[in-house]
Amino acid sequence: MADFLNKWREGLSRTSKAAFGRMAGLFGATEITAETWDELEALLVQADLGVETSLDILSALKDAVRRQGLTRASELQAVLKVELRNRLVMPPLIDLSGKPTVIMMVGVNGSGKTTTTAKLGQRYLREGKSVLFGAADTFRAAAVEQLIEWGDRLEIPVVAGAPESDPGAVAFNAVQSALSHQTDIVLVDTAGRLHTRFNLMEELKKVHRVIGKALPGAPQHVWLVLDATTGQNALHQARAFKEAVAVSGIILSKLDSSARGGMAFAIQRELNLPVLYAGLGEKPEDLTPFDPDAFVDSILA
Repeated sequence: MADFLNKWREGLSRTSKAAFGRMAGLFGATEITAETWDELEALLVQADLGVETSLDILSALKDAVRRQGLTRASELQAVLKVELRNRLVMPPLIDLSGKPTVIMMVGVNGSGKTTTTAKLGQRYLREGKSVLFGAADTFRAAAVEQLIEWGDRLEIPVVAGAPESDPGAVAFNAVQSALSHQTDIVLVDTAGRLHTRFNLMEELKKVHRVIGKALPGAPQHVWLVLDATTGQNALHQARAFKEAVAVSGIILSKLDSSARGGMAFAIQRELNLPVLYAGLGEKPEDLTPFDPDAFVDSILA
């Protein structure tokens, strides 16, 4: 347990030292004043919780202060910790019982999607599952090469197509291959999409439909990889992808590189999507199941 908490605290050290860390100075032995609330609001917004989420938390804190008769700023920290934790849900158990279970990976360019796909493949290998990669990011040759390299390294088969070939065809072939070889899990890496480009999002919908033709009910999961360093822009991305391809869960990549990291709360409030995994470092084992308790403890450490 100590090693588990240390991984989270080390991974989130930048976040805890930045906006959240500056709250330590605010929670001193002073009385709660109007300035206390103003400063706390500014710090929450700077931590990437977003304006609406920050105002919700401030309102809840003020109610707690009135109910409990709190007068010292030092008493606010424990209340804030409870309020932050209440705004995150435990990730649901991930159903991998389908044979194959098809997981469609989506996200914008630069989010760390292909690397995250590879890290998930290694995780599931360690759990005794057979895995296949579908390299459906056909418009970025480097992405296909990167996934093939990961496949060679991990001894995971990769279904790929020619450069600029139809990504739907690659996804279809990947699922068909998994069916014929009785593979447990198919991870389909799709092209990075700018969520503001209508035609590209429409193509992503097509890939989703084609996977369903190859295997009715698939993809069973659609996971959106969000770069934690992008701040509130990540929320706009998540909303667009959810509408396009029914995203079922979020993976926060590069959380160790973010000095803020609070968008997890905004995503939960605005989209009601669970955060499934968090990237806490470069190594494959640093992609870890999201733990709300460890997350809140670490950012307030």
